[in-house]
Amino acid sequence: MSAPADPEHTEESDMSAEPGTVRPGGRTARVRTAVLRAAGDVLAEQGFDRLDLAEVARRAEVGKTTVYRRWGTVTALVADLLADMAEQSLPRTRTGAVRDDLRANALLVQRTLADPRQGALFRAVIAAAACDPRTAEALRHFYDVRIAEWAPCVSEGVARGELPAGTDPATVVRAVSAPLYYGLLTTGTAPDPAAAERAADAAVAAAKAGVYATPATPDTPA
Repeated sequence: MSAPADPEHTEESDMSAEPGTVRPGGRTARVRTAVLRAAGDVLAEQGFDRLDLAEVARRAEVGKTTVYRRWGTVTALVADLLADMAEQSLPRTRTGAVRDDLRANALLVQRTLADPRQGALFRAVIAAAACDPRTAEALRHFYDVRIAEWAPCVSEGVARGELPAGTDPATVVRAVSAPLYYGLLTTGTAPDPAAAERAADAAVAAAKAGVYATPATPDTPA
């Protein structure tokens, strides 16, 4: 939780900063929360093409001037929304077994994609990222944060001897969620828990077989 705002620190000074570079408190924090919530709602309901700063301001019940001053463009607003989503995401699970850890990761992704609002929001952002460079960059950052959160599950599995030395943690984590996103985008149907468990089990099986291990070189200890 951010510290209370300094009485001498005005909302205007916070709102002039680049999205994602401040951690405002007080009314400014409430405005940001309301605006990002409204932006997510519009994305989920209408898609990226219909996202309009004036409509977001109306839904958030804040002044248009505030929204235009703080974010300026739709892509900047989406970038801040994704940054906030990365910050608010649940921390990784630690079970002591790599298969169970990665099943927990897969089930977290599954629940997100099966959620009516979150699933629609991700579809809208992914579609926008295909044609908008700033949205694509923000989406990559979101997944970089999430992969970095869960990659230690794989590193710890290597250390316990469950996976081969040289297994690339980030690649394994991507392999867990990739089938779930692919299924959503190609069929329009959210994955179910069984699909999540299969995705995790397949990624673990491939990792144990050395599919994601970096081949040893003459200078690399076996």
